[in-house]
Amino acid sequence: MRVAIAFGTRPEVIKIAPVYFEFRKRGIDVLLIATAQHREMMDMMLEVFKIKPDVDMNIMVHNQTLNYIASEVLKKMEEVFKERKVDILLVQGDTTTAMASAMAAFHMGIKVGHIEAGLRSGRIRDPFPEEMNRRVIDTFADYAFAPTKRAKENLEREGIERDRIFVTGNTVVDALNMISKDIPKIEDNDYILVTMHRRENIGENMENVLKALKEFSKAEGIRIIFPVHKNPRVREIVFKILGDCKNAILTDPVNYMEFLKLLKNCRFVVTDSGGIQEEAPSFGKFVVVVRNTTERPELIESGWGTLAGTSTEEVKKALKMALNFSKSDRKNPFGDGRASERIADILIKKRTEEFKG
Repeated sequence: MRVAIAFGTRPEVIKIAPVYFEFRKRGIDVLLIATAQHREMMDMMLEVFKIKPDVDMNIMVHNQTLNYIASEVLKKMEEVFKERKVDILLVQGDTTTAMASAMAAFHMGIKVGHIEAGLRSGRIRDPFPEEMNRRVIDTFADYAFAPTKRAKENLEREGIERDRIFVTGNTVVDALNMISKDIPKIEDNDYILVTMHRRENIGENMENVLKALKEFSKAEGIRIIFPVHKNPRVREIVFKILGDCKNAILTDPVNYMEFLKLLKNCRFVVTDSGGIQEEAPSFGKFVVVVRNTTERPELIESGWGTLAGTSTEEVKKALKMALNFSKSDRKNPFGDGRASERIADILIKKRTEEFKG
């Protein structure tokens, strides 16, 4: 059995890395295919995990569009599949790389496994294009690896056959367990960690959130550490509002280990990222989600976070709530760190059953 794993962004590398190592440990033939949808940030993460792709499409260009990414991945993935025998393609999450790679495999009769299947915000354009991407993949994935029971229920509601759905936990917990021992403590840790970059937030929504952060920081005397995304529009807004804030430390994006150090030692997190919503509970950190929807409601339901929206007043209320958070004995809603083992078990069992049949 040859399993190909396609990826193109930093978060994908994090979440496929433990799966890759688990497969290698079991002697499964793995073909790693990098699209390099996000070249620099993907490479940074490959270095952290000491992983080298077998195929590197290197598709990234300046000002690339979603249609460009999708068309390049579809075309180049077909070329790879023609040259190299692949039995199963695994994709992770909701990127355009994941959607287009899965579609290319489907077109060529190759089975598809979707790691982190079943996440839903309930709004097709929020987040954009991620909500559409993950729904598309789940319609035809042969193996829908749902990270939580809620994700499984989402798939069942949409009519996905139960024998295609497997609850595994989230592989991000596996990844953090692999590397967390190497993350140091910071003595001066009285700060809020902030990240924002979502397309749907760029503009008025982002301005509202940053104004709330500025006012809250000034009133509470608490610092803000904000690794600012390289998107020029994001940087323009962030520096316009927080550039003169004495309590705000605005940096370029940091490597993953540096980011985890900031996450591990902060008071709490303010973010519109999906991945950070999953990572924060592993470090006992509360999350203020500055979006109007989340495809990870388990975070909110378990008490590890709040959905603050993007109005200035509501965000300020959420920030005050975060200061009083107590983690108590709350469990991590995203799993026990054995998701990769379960994914390997499922694929081996299913392939064995197919050969017997």
